[in-house]
Amino acid sequence: MTLRVLVVEDDREIRSLMQSSLSVEGFGVQTAASLSEARALLRHAPPDVVILDLGLPDGDGELLVRELRQRQSVPIIVVSARHQETQKIALLDAGADDYLTKPFSVAELLARIRVALRHRGTALAAAVTVHALDDLRIDLATRVVQRAGEPLHLTPTEFKLLARLVRSAGRVVTHRQLLADVWGAEFTGHTHYLRLYMGQLRAKIERDPAEPRHLLTETGVGYRLADV
Repeated sequence: MTLRVLVVEDDREIRSLMQSSLSVEGFGVQTAASLSEARALLRHAPPDVVILDLGLPDGDGELLVRELRQRQSVPIIVVSARHQETQKIALLDAGADDYLTKPFSVAELLARIRVALRHRGTALAAAVTVHALDDLRIDLATRVVQRAGEPLHLTPTEFKLLARLVRSAGRVVTHRQLLADVWGAEFTGHTHYLRLYMGQLRAKIERDPAEPRHLLTETGVGYRLADV
């Protein structure tokens, strides 16, 4: 099951970084740049975790903490540049599960998410982020893909597709699941996207794309990244 995270952050660069990093870790990520956008997303599809900035263009994030706590127990991790101890205590008393001061590392954010979920009874192991087989090495955390020590240049979509397969290395991932995770639920019928991008990936990763060693087709079902 893919856990859903809602990132509420008005800084585009930070929002993009968190979305990319959490996606690589296997989370389904939605983002909002304002309170009003976050409220709309929360009504439509309640997430499993909320990561919340405080200084939003249409109000303070503390309002959303109090609103959520009136009706939900979803874990809330506040991320903010505010350092005042009184502010942190007020947010924790209002119902936030954790308070992370900017700047912070992605590794620390992921650890805080795991702790918050564990407190709700959801044990979450750290995701597999490195895959190595033969001369192919994929490091999702650094976004580096190498063959025989030489870096391979992938497009963002190619990398996202490969990352999804890495997280399930050795297991078949269905066409539908790949399309939903990489392109979105509205694209689950667009199997031609997969054929196109798998062809591009094989051309870059495989020694012989016509006889793939790594990116394997499970006919009529999906694809599998070989792990042995």
